[in-house]
Amino acid sequence: MVSRPDVPFLPRQVPFDGYAAKFFHFAGMSHGGSLLALPSGIRPWAPLRMADLDAAAFAPIIAEAGRFELLLIGTGQDPAHLKAPLQQLLRDAGLRFELMPTGSAASTYNVLLGEGRPVGAALISF
Repeated sequence: MVSRPDVPFLPRQVPFDGYAAKFFHFAGMSHGGSLLALPSGIRPWAPLRMADLDAAAFAPIIAEAGRFELLLIGTGQDPAHLKAPLQQLLRDAGLRFELMPTGSAASTYNVLLGEGRPVGAALISF
């Protein structure tokens, strides 16, 4: 079966059960590659590294911007920065965002989701 980025693996947010070298585990499933965890659900995300991020990569996030307040961006194994135009794109959509290595972003997502906070995550696999 071919995954489609417009169709969630799971039509709701759940915590990650685990994450390691290129794989995320959640709700009894696993996925190799980058993921979006948004209020509409968990789905594949095309970027494989920070250099792949552009406005098109953020389009599904922007489409849901009114449904959550904080976006955690997992940058892979290492800390990284987001290009200024992409920062502005997120701000214009009303989103706050934090960048951190993907393992930390997934852990923080789990904590905030468990607290019932309106959070989303864009996680580049590592």
